[in-house]
Amino acid sequence: MMYRFLLAVVRFLTFFINTNARYIGRDNLPKEENYVLVGPHRTWYEPLYFAMGAWPKKFSFMAKKELFDNPILGFILKKCHVFPVDRENPGPSAIKTPVKALKNTDLSVMVFPSGSRYSDDLKGGAAVIAKMAKVKIVPAVYQGPVKFSRLWTKRRVTLAFGEPIDISDIKKLDKEGIAEVERRMQKAFKELDNQINPDFVYVKPEKKEKK
Repeated sequence: MMYRFLLAVVRFLTFFINTNARYIGRDNLPKEENYVLVGPHRTWYEPLYFAMGAWPKKFSFMAKKELFDNPILGFILKKCHVFPVDRENPGPSAIKTPVKALKNTDLSVMVFPSGSRYSDDLKGGAAVIAKMAKVKIVPAVYQGPVKFSRLWTKRRVTLAFGEPIDISDIKKLDKEGIAEVERRMQKAFKELDNQINPDFVYVKPEKKEKK
């Protein structure tokens, strides 16, 4: 109930802030099975747009454990199927928790393989989760303002969902196997970006130095 309520609030707020959003490829989203939704991480609020675009499918999310230090925020996050992950030392739960959700609930899982808006590298977590849960990977991309303040300019926000990536043919997730999954994801991201706007170039935000 909390997930449904907060998503409705988010839908209202995002429409109020920016009425110029569109979704492409919703028919690619599996309707009768769970999946791992992946995307290049371009802004902190793109998961909200992905969740709205994929509704009525609900998701489980990873979030850095520091967000759970606030008891009120931590309570809300848990009610919205968010689980904590230690980015510095991710333990087995970073894989086991989403796999369990995919196998035993009606929740799909949203993962950003790069892990950070400042990174271009794809990590193997999404591949391992999908392989262990025996589900497909659905690629998605966000194009639009990457700073929250620019959403108010009413610039177009576009989300595109690609065809599910079946990795059942990859028998072993060794170095070569993970590299192949990452290649397929990267190829899908590029195709989706080209479908929206062939001239699109993502400019990474400057990372603030810790003092």
